Amino acid sequence: MTELDRPARRQDRFRMDLPRRLLSTLVAGALTGTVQGAAAPGALAADPWADGAPGTVGKIIWELDDNGRLGVCSGAIVDAPGGSVIATAAHCVSSPESPQPPAEVWFVPGYDHGLSTYQRDGWRVLAFHTPPQWQPEPGGDIAGLLPHDYALLTVEEKEGRTIQQTHGANTLAFAPVPDGKDVDALGYPAAAPYDGESLRACSGATRVLDGPDAPAANVGGLLLEDCDLTEGASGGPWLQDYDPATGSGTLVAVMSAGTGTGRVVGRPFPEEARELLDRAASADAS
Repeated sequence: MTELDRPARRQDRFRMDLPRRLLSTLVAGALTGTVQGAAAPGALAADPWADGAPGTVGKIIWELDDNGRLGVCSGAIVDAPGGSVIATAAHCVSSPESPQPPAEVWFVPGYDHGLSTYQRDGWRVLAFHTPPQWQPEPGGDIAGLLPHDYALLTVEEKEGRTIQQTHGANTLAFAPVPDGKDVDALGYPAAAPYDGESLRACSGATRVLDGPDAPAANVGGLLLEDCDLTEGASGGPWLQDYDPATGSGTLVAVMSAGTGTGRVVGRPFPEEARELLDRAASADAS
């Protein structure tokens, strides 16, 4: 099997200058202004989310430089004490290309064609929480880090309310994740044929990658076939048992990597990530 180590976070709407093998960084990428990608064709593996973008899922946006370029990823609110925690991919926080977290980051719940108002509609990220094994080196290889490609963010309160009080939350499940159960993989793909402005989804049964045939970078991940989510979807939630009435489900993984040919990998949160959740939940959000 081809190693699935292409990130899904995109770094620039004008040029794709990250290694193509990293889908997690490329799927949730950086863009500025109106995305100038090709119009999406009529039939795609990643369809528009039929229920519209729920408030528990959103887009992560940050400034790359003073020239107006923006970085983007996807994420989701998860249930936590304090009500201010977002789940995403670790490579959306830092990577060999950008070893330090961005200075100013916003999470926009229910994002839908809102690039011009993302700071007004978004919730400022106050703290980043990645596992201790996530230590990207400048110019290094990200493949060895992918087994730890999960992160939590703490966001601000607005007008005395937490983001969870305002928009609800998904339940965060920890590994092991049941094999063969259907998921909805959600995100904001920004590379052609998508434009990053609307929520897209792939649905289907997953398989846990393990055993001698699974590359080390992907062991423990969830494999989803026939999914063409592109750069910008990194960090997007993989949900089981989604309930349209509440706009939430059980988050079993976040978008991490893919081949670019219809196979993507979601990274579950391991049992030891409970400590990370405690830290994110206890961070000051006021």
